[in-house]
Amino acid sequence: MTKQDLIKHLAAHADVTNKQAEAVLNALTTAVLDTVRAGGELAVSDLGKFGTTQRAAKTGRNPKTGETIQIAAKRAPKFSPAKALKDAAA
Repeated sequence: MTKQDLIKHLAAHADVTNKQAEAVLNALTTAVLDTVRAGGELAVSDLGKFGTTQRAAKTGRNPKTGETIQIAAKRAPKFSPAKALKDAAA
């Protein structure tokens, strides 16, 4: 499903216009991005939790040359699906 398909689906099921559905979807996306950037966690019941996780620095290997390289520590996005989403996929 593409973003445009999702907008049409939301508009049909919420009895709103496509423009209103797109505005709500964009607002949700912005809320998730802002929360993740700030290092927080956003939980949406029946969907899951959006957040970040800290990855430690580690040593890696260049597969082409075999040279050892240092991989820096970083924050990475994380999503934990809710039970309802897991059950829907089963």
